[in-house]
Amino acid sequence: METSAHSNAYQAYFLGPKAENEAWVRAEFQATLDHWFHWRKQLFTNDPSVSSPEDRRSPGYLRARERISQGLEELNEMLKAEVPKFPPRYIGHMVSELTLPSLLGHFAMLLHNPNNTSRDASNIGSKVEVEVIAMLAKMLGFNPARATGHITGGGTVANFEAVWRARFRQDHWLSLALYLAENRGLTLDLFDAAHMGWKRFGQLLCEHSVPIDSLKRCSAVASNPYLFGERMTRAFGIPYRGPVLLVPENKHFSWTKAVNIFGLGEEAFWPVPLDGMGKMDVAALQKLIEVAERSKRPIIMVVSVAGTTETGEIDPIDQVQGILNAQKDRRGWDIWHHVDAAYGGFLCTLLRGGASSQVLSVSNSAALNSISEVHSVTIDPHKLGYVPYACGAIVTRDHEAYSVSGFKAPYLERQQEMPDKWSTTLEGSRSAAGAAATWLTGKTLGFNPKGLGAVIEQTIHACRAVKQKIEKAIPTAHILTPVETNIMCFSLTTKAKSLREANRLTSTVFQKFVDCPDFSVSKTTLSMSSHHKVIQRHVVGYGGSIDDDHLVLLRCVFMNPFWAEEEIRERLSNEFIHHIKAWSNDVDLQQAEQSSPLARAEKNTKLAS
Repeated sequence: METSAHSNAYQAYFLGPKAENEAWVRAEFQATLDHWFHWRKQLFTNDPSVSSPEDRRSPGYLRARERISQGLEELNEMLKAEVPKFPPRYIGHMVSELTLPSLLGHFAMLLHNPNNTSRDASNIGSKVEVEVIAMLAKMLGFNPARATGHITGGGTVANFEAVWRARFRQDHWLSLALYLAENRGLTLDLFDAAHMGWKRFGQLLCEHSVPIDSLKRCSAVASNPYLFGERMTRAFGIPYRGPVLLVPENKHFSWTKAVNIFGLGEEAFWPVPLDGMGKMDVAALQKLIEVAERSKRPIIMVVSVAGTTETGEIDPIDQVQGILNAQKDRRGWDIWHHVDAAYGGFLCTLLRGGASSQVLSVSNSAALNSISEVHSVTIDPHKLGYVPYACGAIVTRDHEAYSVSGFKAPYLERQQEMPDKWSTTLEGSRSAAGAAATWLTGKTLGFNPKGLGAVIEQTIHACRAVKQKIEKAIPTAHILTPVETNIMCFSLTTKAKSLREANRLTSTVFQKFVDCPDFSVSKTTLSMSSHHKVIQRHVVGYGGSIDDDHLVLLRCVFMNPFWAEEEIRERLSNEFIHHIKAWSNDVDLQQAEQSSPLARAEKNTKLAS
């Protein structure tokens, strides 16, 4: 069934803030339990029962049930104090109301408890995972018949999966270069060799009759990495300093973790500067690639971001891919391009067949459409896919990009997708519940412009509507532009328009939100070291002075689908604005009283005494 932005059919896919769909959902959960109970009963009917009616009436049995009931009641009571993320009033982080298909799919699969590490432990769960990866691949613009991937515990693990695969590939090429230098007297250009591509790799193997198993002894990964560095230095006549990752300054924290975990060292993290819009500066990327080439530092991957954590910005992925394509055409360099679309990947539901979206800008539509050309993508269904935690995914454009070292097969055998994924996933045991939740959402709501895309589109419209109301109602509120998705950030200024005073006021108002149960918002801080162009544009835009080294912003994520309802949007936005104005006035009044001559005199008297 497909819904539409022009109808309220989307309401059937969510429980509703007042549990409006309670009766139907209760029946569906009960039907799922009934199906599970029946399945257990009808399997192996000749096997004996483990307990009799008499056993179940025994004192010990009844006491055990009572303890369970009491424990569950205690947990349920504790959960009343959990942060409620389903109401429209929650606009704090990248989490919201869950789709009913995702809840039901998650619950149904959870009851069967399959482990997607192996088909022996997950017959249907593994099948569902393959199908849902094909759904996500199609949504991202990949050919679903060629793309592959798997569900992960979240975006961080998915990013690590991409680094693992990119390193595996580059290690093949460098090991061949080292072998040729040591055993054939052929010294390739180190940077060219590190990005030679599989075609050139195969040609060199054949031309020089290299036994592929022998490359293991020349591998940084399969042998001793420290000894590898020494051998590379001798073979190429220059100090070997290892590979680097080129990641924009708007990166997620997982990328600094990645260089640490994979033993590359934090110096291997090369941040790409941002432009005035907070997006990757492609000219700066080009210069860093040139620096890496001159320094003979292999590039494991270039990372673009679709939906930054702080502000939801989308890097110019198409321009980045254009630079990498040009390098491949001109120099033969095959440089891995990964898109961290943990948040923004599902914005691709707004596109169809490479077309532009009515709600996304032409540049962002072009950026998202170009994902079809990259090597790998991270996407989190537990964010804009509206499924339960924890559910991320790594999707590669083909099996070749998905290949990693196997633990049983010879190290350098390029493997196709194996029936059991334990050897091709960083995680061992993996629940199939996330795959089922995403699968049922895709099968019912649909990852297309009329399904999930329509829901997301309305949240973007709602975000922009609230932005306009804030701009009209609060002159001292300054929106960080552009607002391109359903994330809005803004700062609050005093009459002095000092950045330091604005940061103090914005932080104070944020604390008021923390102490008030009416709304949940988040706070983000942009540092001058990474976002200096953004901060300068923002502060100069409202005529302020820059006297601090960071910018504090209130961050609102309008993911909740019910902001699409006009009555809810009007009521809550007015209440939200009222809180901001009242708290801002209180702070201004306190500051005015503290700075008045009388207040200063009283303060000096107290200090003197």
